[in-house]
Formats: sequence, C-alpha cells, structure tokens
Amino acid sequence: MEKRSRLLDQTIKMHFKRHRHQILMLLGPRQSGKTTLISRLFPRAQYFLVDNEPILKNLETYDINIYKQIIHPRVQTLVIDEIHLLSNPGRCAKIIHDQLPRLQLIITGSSSLHIKNKTGESLAGRKIDYHLYPLTFSEYLFQKSISKGFSTALVERILKRKLKHHPSLFDLKVTLENFLLFGGYPYLIDNPNDKAYLKNLVESAVFKDILDLDLIENRRDGLNLLKLLAYQMGNLINYSEISLRLGIDARTIRRYIDIFEQSFILFRLYPYSKNRRNEIVKTPKIYFYDTGLRNALIDDFSPLSLRPDLGALFENFIISEVHKDNSYLNLDLHLNYWRNKQGAEIDLVFSKRDLLTGIEIKYTKGSITRAFTNRYKKANVLFLNSDNFY
Repeated sequence: MEKRSRLLDQTIKMHFKRHRHQILMLLGPRQSGKTTLISRLFPRAQYFLVDNEPILKNLETYDINIYKQIIHPRVQTLVIDEIHLLSNPGRCAKIIHDQLPRLQLIITGSSSLHIKNKTGESLAGRKIDYHLYPLTFSEYLFQKSISKGFSTALVERILKRKLKHHPSLFDLKVTLENFLLFGGYPYLIDNPNDKAYLKNLVESAVFKDILDLDLIENRRDGLNLLKLLAYQMGNLINYSEISLRLGIDARTIRRYIDIFEQSFILFRLYPYSKNRRNEIVKTPKIYFYDTGLRNALIDDFSPLSLRPDLGALFENFIISEVHKDNSYLNLDLHLNYWRNKQGAEIDLVFSKRDLLTGIEIKYTKGSITRAFTNRYKKANVLFLNSDNFY
C-alpha cells in the first residue's frame, strides 16, 4: 500500500471494470487530493489541466476535430482536471464521451454546484459521481506512518456495537488533538500545523471558485456568514437571527449556505423523522468537512485545554468521519440528529430500513437521554467519546 493511499482507491480503480462506458467524475474540495489520487491510479493517462490557458482555449472550442488534435491517438485514459473552470463542462465531456468512445474519461472538479448545474442534462446517464474529502482519521494515521493500514471504519464499528477502549501504540489523545486543531488536508501530512496554509486555503477554497464563478455577489457578506456559521458549528441554524446579525436577507443566507455545501466546505444535518418530507423543512445543524479549515475561519488554533468549543469540535469531527465513511463505503445510511419538543437530544442518528441507531457524542464522559429509546423502542443507542471512538 502506497503512503498516499486513500479509502476510495479501490472503488476508483475498479470504476471502468464495473462501469465500462460511464465517465468517472471525481468531486471534492480544493486540496483534498483529487489530482494526486487520479495520477497515482492512472499513471499512463493523458492529463488536461483546465487551469492551463492553451488547454482552456482548445477545450472551449467544443469542436471534436480540435479535441482529436490534442488527444494522443494511443492514449486509453483521458483526465480533464478542474473541468468546472470551463464555461460548459458538460458539453465538453459529452462530445469526448460520445465521439471518442474508446477513451476512458475522468473529470475532476472542486465546485460541485457549478459542475452539476452545467452537466446535469448533458451527461445524464453518462457519468457516475464520486466524492473525495479531506483525510479521515484512519487515512491520516496511515499517511503519517502511525498505523500500517486503514483501521475498520468508525461507522462499521458503530453498527457492530464495537465501541471499546483499546490500548494504542501511539498517543491517541495527542494525535487526536492535532487532528481536531489542524484537520486532515493532505498537504499537512508533510507540513504539520501550518496555520498559514489553512488561512490561505480559506481564501482559495472558499472564494476562488465561488467568486470567480459569480456564485456569490458580495465577498464580505459571504465571509461574514461563513465565519458566523463556524462559530455556531453544531448548533441549530436560525436563519432569521443570522439575517438580523449580518444584515443579509434570509433568502440570500439560504442560497449562500447551499453554495458552501455544494462546494464541500460544510454540510447540514437535519432532524430525524419517520416522515422524510418533514426533515427538509425542520431546522438543520451546520457541520464542517474539516475542523482545521473551520478553525482557520475563526483564527483559533488554541490547545484543546483552553477551548470552550472542545465538545463542538469533537462532535463535528465524529459526524464528519461518519459522513465520509458513509460516502466511501456506499452504505446509503440516512444521517440525522434527533431532538424532541422538551429539548432532549441525540447527536447523531443512523437509519436505513429497519435499522435505527442513536449516538450520543461527548469528548469525555456523559449520559444518554432515555427520551429517544422511550420514543423508539427498537433503536440501538451508543455513547461515543475520545476514549472509545478509535
């Protein structure tokens, strides 16, 4: 196993054996390792980086004859990197896919919203999406050479009810603290604790694509909203309150949050309900895909012992880990939180058909509310903390 291996490797490697005529579309935030992963797994592919001006001009012709001139006649796999920078990425991919069926076509992008807006109709039935996020804790340990392989996914251990404290050959608390503070962007494996990198990443990840693509009109409003959401990580979103605090109308706030979510910066967790329609209208919570990026937004890399948000950081970390596992393992679990009118709450709920599991998350010790099991008699309920999560 290579040092830079990822949990998604095998799935990506097998794509064209399982889906011979389908485009491989790899989406994810900037700097999450998309190009590195593809170049490792497809070393003989021809690469077009859309950020390169001559490549951009040729691809923007949307002319198959021009494409045939720049695509090597013997190449089997073609990668178009950062395809979202094209004015019509779907049209480009469709022409190559339809006119050059011998090619295995891979496209990558960091702006899911932009790609999906412009490729939905053109690539219908022609592509399969995969998402690559910042490193999971297991990937981080492997790439740091702390572990020799990937440990069993957290979500699998939760489902098997195997949450126990196991002695580690490394200092788990110190390693976890570093991960909570600086996150899992691959660059940090060889450049640990680089605060400047994370602060610059806020600018590039958050605003380069979003602003360059004219998705957000006001840079200051967008940044202020994102910072406020970072401070309110794990809390219920009150759109009206945010609107009053920032002087931005609620409709714009909802649209900006949609854009942040589609750009892989954050995600929303909705309340659990047996009526799926109810989840959409009920108040969600905000979580970030990476705690390091979140800490850069609020410019706080203080040690855990000094942080009032320690519980929220650990909760975000766990829920983000489960979100990534669910995606990589293709488990199709519904992820929610649960809260009743009296304020009793379960931090994370898994559901799928007859399966229902509630997880209470605390950095140290705590107790599980009985209200959830009283309401759902057949549900499993587990307590997860910094001692038993790994």
